[in-house]
Amino acid sequence: QVQLVESGGGLVQAGGSLRLSCAASGRTFISDYAMGWFRQAPGKEREFVAGISWGGVRTDYADSVKGRFTISRDNAKNTVSLQMNSLKPEDTAVYYCATSPLRSTPQARESYNYWGQGTQVTVSS
Repeated sequence: QVQLVESGGGLVQAGGSLRLSCAASGRTFISDYAMGWFRQAPGKEREFVAGISWGGVRTDYADSVKGRFTISRDNAKNTVSLQMNSLKPEDTAVYYCATSPLRSTPQARESYNYWGQGTQVTVSS
């Protein structure tokens, strides 16, 4: 069992930056999992944002955030982060971190088995 808690969300103006963190606890270390960030805006489906392989070697991003967001992980601290720069109003959503038992960086929600409660990110224009 893995518990995930996101933090770092908030209100920021367009062009600003935020850094989200996800802390894992439980009997399993996140080094056993690939990690992903997803987001869900009101009235929309939850969508993949970024993923990182279990060893941190491979990262993948949604086209909409490439060049602006960076995912990283610290397996020793059991944390994964999402640095978000040049934020846009369309980035407004609840952001979730999740674990996947796959070693790669899947983009499908069904490939992830544990989820956090989410943190709200609001970008004003």
